[in-house]
Amino acid sequence: MFIPEHYKNNDIEEVYEFLKNNSFGILVNTVAGKPWGTHIPLELEKHLGQKDILVGHIAKANLQSKNLVDGDEVLCIFNGPHSYISSSWYQNEEVPTWNYIAVHVYGTVKIQTPEELLKSLHALVDKYEQQSEHPISLNNMSKKTMRQVSGIIGFEIEINDIQAVNKLSQGREHDHPKIITELEKKSASEKAVAQEMKKQMR
Repeated sequence: MFIPEHYKNNDIEEVYEFLKNNSFGILVNTVAGKPWGTHIPLELEKHLGQKDILVGHIAKANLQSKNLVDGDEVLCIFNGPHSYISSSWYQNEEVPTWNYIAVHVYGTVKIQTPEELLKSLHALVDKYEQQSEHPISLNNMSKKTMRQVSGIIGFEIEINDIQAVNKLSQGREHDHPKIITELEKKSASEKAVAQEMKKQMR
C-alpha cells in the first residue's frame, strides 16, 4: 500500500486496537490468476514469543478456499472511518481530498484442523454474543445445526507485515478546527473521522 511517510501509523498497539475494533476485513488471494476477495471476520490473536495471527473461515463452496494452501501469502484489508474533505473548509485554496484509516496485513496461511476450527468458532460467537440481550452458545445448538460446520474451512494467518495509514489532514493543522466542525454535522462515518482527528490534536 502506498503511504506517504507523514500518514504512516507505526504505533503497533494502536494498530492492533484498530484491528480488534474493525475485524470485518477482506481476505485477498489469487484464483485462476486473478485477485479474489472475500468479506469475512478476521480475528486478531496475540501470541507471546511467536508471531501474532489472524483467524478466519470461509465456505468450501467459495473458490477462494480451493486456493488457500499452507504456506501461501495472502493480504487482509481492514477499513476504518472515512470521509470526503471539501476544500471549502480550508483557509486557503486547495484541492479537495479524502480522510481515512486503513490497515493492510500480509501473512502466511495455515489451514486449521477440524478441532482448531471448532475452537475458533466458539471464540468468535462468544465474543460477539456478549453484546446480545439473549446470548446464544454453540454448545446449545443441535448436532443437525452444527453439521453446517462441515461446509467451511478455518485458517490462521501468521502476520509477516503490517501497513497502517491514518490520513487525517496532516500538514493542514491550521484547518483542523473548521474541518472537524464540518465533519461533526454529517453522518456517523464523518463524525468518527472527526473523533480520530481530535485524538491527533492531543
